[in-house]
Amino acid sequence: MRVREWTRPGRVLACLLVVAGAARAQPSPRFTIEQVMAPGFAYELVSANRTDRIAWIEYERGLRNVYTAAAPDFRPVRVTSHAEDDGVDLTGLQISEDGEVVTFIRGHTANGDGWVANPTSDPRGAERAVWAASTRGGPSWRVVEANSYTLSPDGRWIAYARGGQIHRAAVNPGLASPEDPDDAEPLFRAYGQNGSPSWSPDGSRLAFVSNRGDHSYIGIYDVRTPRITYLAPGVDRDTGPAWSPDGTRIAFLRRPGLPFSSAVNQDQGGRGGGGRGAAAGRGGGRGAGLPAGMTQARFRGGYTLSIRVADVATGEGRELWHHEPGDDTWASVGPIRWVGDHLLFEEEPGNWEHWYSISVTDPKPVPVELTPGEGFVEMVSFDPNGRYLYYSANMSDIDRRDLYRVPVGGGRAEQLTKGNGIETYPAALASGNTVAVLYADARRTQSVAVVPARGGEARVITALPADYPLDLHVEPTNVTLTASDGLQFNNQLFLPPGLRAGEKRPAVIFVHGGPQRQMLLGYHYRHFYHMAYGFNQYLANKGYVVLSVNYRRGIGYGREFRTARNTGGSGNMEYQDVLAAGQYLKGRADVDTSRIGIWGLSYGGVLTAQALARNSELFKSGVDLAGVHLWGSSLDPESTSYQSSAISAIETWKSPVLLMHGDDDRNVDFWQTVSLVQLLRAHDVPFELIVFPDDVHDSLIYGRWLQAFNASDDFFDRTLIRKEPVRAEDGGR
Repeated sequence: MRVREWTRPGRVLACLLVVAGAARAQPSPRFTIEQVMAPGFAYELVSANRTDRIAWIEYERGLRNVYTAAAPDFRPVRVTSHAEDDGVDLTGLQISEDGEVVTFIRGHTANGDGWVANPTSDPRGAERAVWAASTRGGPSWRVVEANSYTLSPDGRWIAYARGGQIHRAAVNPGLASPEDPDDAEPLFRAYGQNGSPSWSPDGSRLAFVSNRGDHSYIGIYDVRTPRITYLAPGVDRDTGPAWSPDGTRIAFLRRPGLPFSSAVNQDQGGRGGGGRGAAAGRGGGRGAGLPAGMTQARFRGGYTLSIRVADVATGEGRELWHHEPGDDTWASVGPIRWVGDHLLFEEEPGNWEHWYSISVTDPKPVPVELTPGEGFVEMVSFDPNGRYLYYSANMSDIDRRDLYRVPVGGGRAEQLTKGNGIETYPAALASGNTVAVLYADARRTQSVAVVPARGGEARVITALPADYPLDLHVEPTNVTLTASDGLQFNNQLFLPPGLRAGEKRPAVIFVHGGPQRQMLLGYHYRHFYHMAYGFNQYLANKGYVVLSVNYRRGIGYGREFRTARNTGGSGNMEYQDVLAAGQYLKGRADVDTSRIGIWGLSYGGVLTAQALARNSELFKSGVDLAGVHLWGSSLDPESTSYQSSAISAIETWKSPVLLMHGDDDRNVDFWQTVSLVQLLRAHDVPFELIVFPDDVHDSLIYGRWLQAFNASDDFFDRTLIRKEPVRAEDGGR
């Protein structure tokens, strides 16, 4: 649905003048939005453990399908046949160890009311279910309704949690034996809220976490016996089971159980009354006035995290490692992976997120750093043979990603790819000869590629449409700017082709969401930002100067940058970066300062609205997709959260805005847009509105993205290039 609001008659008459010369000077776009959005977006790349086969999902103009490819030629083959832009999400891809079967989830996550997204408003409703397909071909099939799952190594079963119990379903129902339990019944019954099932390497056992409120256990269910064994049960919170490669042991994380004060609060509010221990907590008021040591969730000795290893058969366990008392640098470790004879995990003891290793046979007090360097590790893969950690990181180029590998026990890290590519989501193959990656660069959209395990050039195996404008893309460059408080931040500048000396062009700023995101010097590895990069390319090719802003709180530049203080509802300091970017464009000789716009989704919508409200004299027009306009719930004008919100500057908001939002948004409440519209109406701020009924934060329907980008293009044409007023029919006033 699209609604455009009339402005006041006086304002309309005052804005009717069109600067014809500026409109004529704007070049025609060299390609269409449809052309730049047409290539498939590859995601969720996985590999089999016992054969050189990979699988991935592609989003092709709204059609979501699973593909596979195998050595030696790695020719892509589609294994599903979903042929409609129906908004049914595809996620959770897994592959059996022999590469014969893939499983995946069809359907979006449920909202807080348990409602699965139904963006086409299908009267039959929608579901979220596990599906399966053979990599050798044939139709895919539905397995069972489930929110998440794990596939057994042999590909025969999936395990999933429902209602606090663990269930099992046959991937191919025709192969299930008559004595197998129906998936409507739990595989076994156990006290507590049971979840996080994890198969043993041979598929004969299931590890799970049994949450008992103030403590939790690691349970082992033996499918063959059947029998449940709890590993070294105690009074603490045990989580994150990791199987040893031979399946005889499990490593897990142990943190202290709840102290008195927390346990009392939980009994009073968390268990709904009447739970175990509730009478003692309520009757005696325990927890009040206890010595400080009794209220601290720490082990004797002062540490808060222990890694333990237990024997699966007997349940007996021992402590393998704990961090040094008083040093909480490692207190947030998790999850852990057992690779070879080492436990691997991610942590951020300094300014960068890196991976670390602890030997199972000879643990040291301080974990071994595997991935040193000035940069962070973002995605990893583990050699099925237990020798190497493969990882994607930005050590060699802060605004791109390269592929590296390092022995799991420590040693010299090797950079496997170089150049201007963006290699992400590595998937190590069984033979140890090849690593599959998702590859993109400044011109090529995200594709599947293979890289020699010892390093070399990425070979792309997926194709682009014939009319895709590969050679018409511009190469963005990094621009480092400084905000008014002295903070430096990176940006990507797209200059329009054919820009001549003395010309002044309109300009647009793009603000990413998150805020923990980072835009790159090429196509992004997340779907919306992938499309946003393509739209920025379209705008640049149409003649705009485009600047993409990596403001504070984003990833990629270290913990200090990501955790900058006084941001969001606590002071909104990140807006200083957006303002500095606008002032940078204003100071460029090739920018028409009367034609600067801004756009963004989610947190990008937050900052777009703030730019239009606080600095309408600089930002002349904007597109706000699903933005937050009031932090928190306080309408007290003196509160910091209100002062940090766009609506606190509603009196100075003069620039027109195009608002877009889906009303089943699970990230940003739809009332943020509902309420903003009422304020814009009350203050005669010109706006246009597009609402997507039953759709989520970032639309699940490709056709709606085309509508959104074409509407944004048209809006900027009218408000920046031609300087037309925002005029339309009454929006229901």
